[in-house]
Amino acid sequence: MLIENEFEVAAPLEAVWKHMQDIPRIAPCLPGAELTDVDGDTYKGRVTTKMGPVKLQFAGTAKIVERDESAKRIVMDASGSEEKGKGQATMKVTSTMASAGSGTRVKVAQDLNLSGAAAQFGRGMVQDVTSVLMKSFAKCIADDIGASARGEKATKREAVPVKGFSIAMQAWTTALKRFFGRLFGRPS
Repeated sequence: MLIENEFEVAAPLEAVWKHMQDIPRIAPCLPGAELTDVDGDTYKGRVTTKMGPVKLQFAGTAKIVERDESAKRIVMDASGSEEKGKGQATMKVTSTMASAGSGTRVKVAQDLNLSGAAAQFGRGMVQDVTSVLMKSFAKCIADDIGASARGEKATKREAVPVKGFSIAMQAWTTALKRFFGRLFGRPS
């Protein structure tokens, strides 16, 4: 399934481009993510999420397969397996950045394939949860770029597992907005 999100960061394009390539620095901005090994453009790690009664913990590898500075585009392939189950996940993530006024617009396209327990959630729920996570990620990136611009070193952030109830409530609100927007002819 293809899931597309975009967000804006109040920082110049070149600063965001440079920052988005520093995977060890930005990985903790993704709720539930933890890097365990870095080898060039290959990253091993773990992602933990909890949706209601279902806790999913994937271990896997991500690799930058394309980096186009002129187009400000980064493509990453990722795959992982549930640590306590039979589920699998593969994803191609394409991030493009462009100037937007004095800031930067970041577009993220995720081509995601799930199997096992994670596949039980429908496309709408996965898309809504991803949207909520992207908002959290965008705020963290903006805060981190600001800290970097002030000359502050990266602070060690612990990976925080996604909290099922909080994320579910935010995703539910997003789904309701989308539903009523379609019902009354307004974009979501």
